[in-house]
Amino acid sequence: MIHQFILAAPKPGMTAQEFQDYWVNVHAVRYAAKIPQIRKYMVDTVVDVEGNLGTPALPHQGIAEIWLANDEEQLASLQSDEFLNGARPDEPNWAAFWMTIVVDATAHEIVPGPPPSRDGDQAKLTVLMKRRPGLDLDDYRKRSLDGYASVVREVPGLRRYLHAHTRDGAYVFGEAAFDSVEQLWFDDVAALQEALRSPYFTEQVKAARDEIADPRYVFSLAVKENWIIGPEAR
Repeated sequence: MIHQFILAAPKPGMTAQEFQDYWVNVHAVRYAAKIPQIRKYMVDTVVDVEGNLGTPALPHQGIAEIWLANDEEQLASLQSDEFLNGARPDEPNWAAFWMTIVVDATAHEIVPGPPPSRDGDQAKLTVLMKRRPGLDLDDYRKRSLDGYASVVREVPGLRRYLHAHTRDGAYVFGEAAFDSVEQLWFDDVAALQEALRSPYFTEQVKAARDEIADPRYVFSLAVKENWIIGPEAR
């Protein structure tokens, strides 16, 4: 299963709230959800917290998470009429498409947590990471799921934890922009904020992250989930 992350920013002149409302209630429902190859689909809308990683902070105000069965279905989705004559032409109506970041990944669930649900106030931290210079990609992948993950899984208030590695296809013509995406779930925004402020996150997690990732290319967004298709796959 391909777990795709698409980070998008508002087009000039559109507020973050207008951007998020259009994405969730118009683009996602009228266009993207109609692409038949998409098995599951959610839009994560950014919420304000203190302590996000990355300087300067990312301007993106949402993340689409899309699940596709395999490479063949992903290619078919990009060739579908629903994409070419629906979702793609609608992008300039709400998104600064030249700023879009796309990461196709293979997910590894570290802390399973409760089953995904449309209900509740859960908040999530999504972190994009690039390995530190000189670290082999295979070594980075191994260490991200071993020593580093063993530290992150002890973050106060953590309810679920996923670490997704960028797929090999992103390296065919050179380096990928990011080597992995990790996601940390909490009961609500307040619990997420408390975790970000905790000495454990700012000290122990940072130290473990710095051993494998380049601090210049580590960015995070705190979000709330909006399921469009799912959590059960269609």
